[in-house]
Formats: sequence, C-alpha cells, structure tokens
Amino acid sequence: MKIAPSILSFSQIELGAIVPEMEEAGADVLHLDVMDGQFVPPITFGDSLVKLLRPLVKMPFEAHLMTNTPECHFEAFADAGCQTIIFHAEATLHAHRHCQRLRGMGVKSGIAINPGTPVEVIWPLLEVIDMALVMTVNPGWGGQAFIPETLKKVAAIRAARPDLAIEVDGGVDPTTISRAFGAGADMFVVGSYLCRTPSIREGVEALRQSCGTKL
Repeated sequence: MKIAPSILSFSQIELGAIVPEMEEAGADVLHLDVMDGQFVPPITFGDSLVKLLRPLVKMPFEAHLMTNTPECHFEAFADAGCQTIIFHAEATLHAHRHCQRLRGMGVKSGIAINPGTPVEVIWPLLEVIDMALVMTVNPGWGGQAFIPETLKKVAAIRAARPDLAIEVDGGVDPTTISRAFGAGADMFVVGSYLCRTPSIREGVEALRQSCGTKL
C-alpha cells in the first residue's frame, strides 16, 4: 500500500516545512490537486507551485488534474517534476489518446472517475493506463464524508486488472482506509485527516496499522 498525502487541506504558506515532514513521516507520493474553477468550482494552484516544492523532497509527485482540457497542461506538470499525471474521464472525449500521449512523454497515466460515473468507462482504457483513481467523494473540496458505494468500483477494477494501481481519494481515515484496502485499493490520498492528527507521522502510522502494515 502507498500513502499519498494531499496538500489541499494545508496552508500553502507552510508547505515548505510540511512537505518535507510528509516525506519524513513515510509518505510514498505527494498528491497535487489541481483545480481550474471550471471542472470543479475552486481554483487551487498551477505548475509554478509544483516547481517550488520539487527540490524539497525525493518522493514522486502525482498531479491530479481536476480541470477541463487537461491535455493542455500535461507538459507543464511533467516539466515541473510530476512522474504521474491523472485526469478525469468526465473532462474529455479523448481519454485513450491522452493516456497514449502521457506514456509517450515518459509519464505514468492515470484516469479518475467521479462517484456518479459508471466504472465501465475505464474498461476501454485498461491497457493504456498505469493507475485508476476512484473518487470516494465528489471532487472539489477536502473534508467530505467517504461514499461507501464507490468501493464497488474499486472491487470491479481490481477483478479486471489485478496488477493495476488503484487509488482512492476522499474521506480517507483509519476507518475508511481498511474498507478501501479490503476492496482492492492499494494507494490512498489523505488530506484533512492528516491535518487533525497530533503529527503527520502519527497519522501515517495509524493509516498503515489499520491495513495491517507498517513503515
């Protein structure tokens, strides 16, 4: 299993100290929620922030593009230091082509689906993606409650592609992570929960213990 802290719930002013703390706590991947104010109402940040954070840590970066026309931003986030770029199936008619393009750039391709999107949209993409991200809340804001019904999608994807990385994003805490892990997820985006723990290290350790694993 891999823990992917999201910076969404943290103060951007403090990220210079927080992101290294995430790595020291044993986080595996830094999850970057990019929102454009159109695909989802909020606006977060662009590739310039990623460039500032990249020299601070060695762990991989993944950009989660909650944007319309995500293909317009692939090069910018790859150049900023993201090893994986995830975009939404709902945002484009050309997901297959975009996944091929990302792989051609030497970047891992990820496809995300919202809670209201049928899992079947992923089936034609199974051979061109490196990751499937199942949103376990509706995208746009941190701190939402986990939607249990979304785990049926996780289980279905795991059955179809036993070797695929499957990530869940939204409402992840020590209770929900064990359910997602049991359904077949092996990557977990964690945001607001880590803001509530006494330390990021204690939060990461509690999440791993809930799945019967440790650092």
